[in-house]
Amino acid sequence: MIPRKFVGKTSREVLQKVKQALGPDALIVANRAFEGGIELTAMSAGALAGAVAPPTVNVASVNVADGIVQNLMREVSAMKSLLQREISGMAWSSLKQGAPARAAAMRVLINAGFSPMLARELAGAVPEHAAGSAAHKALGVEIKSRLRVMSHESLVSDGGVYALVGPTGVGKTTTVAKLAARCVVRYGAAKLGLITTDSYRIAGHDQLRIYGKILGVPVHAVKDAGDMAATLAKMRDRKTVLIDTVGMSQRDQLVAEQSALLVACGAQVKRLLLLNATANGATLDEVIASYAKGGLHGCIVTKLDESASLATALDCAIRHRLTLNYVTNGQNVPEDIHLPNPDYLLDRALRTAKNANTHGLQEEEFPLAVAAGGAYG
Repeated sequence: MIPRKFVGKTSREVLQKVKQALGPDALIVANRAFEGGIELTAMSAGALAGAVAPPTVNVASVNVADGIVQNLMREVSAMKSLLQREISGMAWSSLKQGAPARAAAMRVLINAGFSPMLARELAGAVPEHAAGSAAHKALGVEIKSRLRVMSHESLVSDGGVYALVGPTGVGKTTTVAKLAARCVVRYGAAKLGLITTDSYRIAGHDQLRIYGKILGVPVHAVKDAGDMAATLAKMRDRKTVLIDTVGMSQRDQLVAEQSALLVACGAQVKRLLLLNATANGATLDEVIASYAKGGLHGCIVTKLDESASLATALDCAIRHRLTLNYVTNGQNVPEDIHLPNPDYLLDRALRTAKNANTHGLQEEEFPLAVAAGGAYG
């Protein structure tokens, strides 16, 4: 197959044309910039493999030929990566020159802990040549417009049945106790029900019972959907019912069984997923993907006191469109739980960490980051 030429006004535009015509594995053979745009010469990976594949005469020749083809494909792949890095570098340079405020916003967001994917979208809301304060304000407005937060304490004031779910060690039992205390202070112990499905950890079970005893609220342990339905039926007169669930890895198949139990009990159970603010983005994405099956009412971000930045947790909440109901910042019951304050969360998320020089990207590394999901135009 003869290499094809593609032209466009921006690197993003021309790369999109290449992908549409030749597929995502297309090989960039050459590139050049000209007045008014960029020209790429490309060909499909399949065409190249077919062009270099030698005839099969005998076993010995085939083995030698295969080695030559493999070496050639490796060299072509390395060339492709090099060219794509160069194109990404051109795109990053173009962004810095044409929209310096957006480039600066990208730098701040990625070094704070936001994913390149979301950082590109957020930075797009910043005027191209905005001054520092104006750019920061525009960025804050965009983040807060995308961050869904509970506007009032509906869990306590409106009531309902809530199950706190999430991985082991994220703070479910302690958070249940904090929420229980808020409910008791507002409406009294008689209006609150406490249930635990955690029959595996004796210590966890006993911990909730101790909290329940202090609050004057008995804790009911359930084992299956039938038991859960019967217990909830007895609690019809309670304004709020809180369910403490078993903590388990997001990769454990029992997560699906736990979700099925909450669905099969016959009651309208609202699930709140607890997200650890100290976890990395890939882990939080896995947690959300696993626990979201069956639907989530919202999330609670825990361990703010242990995290250097909130950017990663907020990034996941925004991308997965989860409503943030509460944040927690310690073990004290009931003090260390709060309604989400967008201004405070934004400040914590964008605050420059003391070790940014160690964990942040250097200037020459930004082209690779911005190209993670497509080049800038």
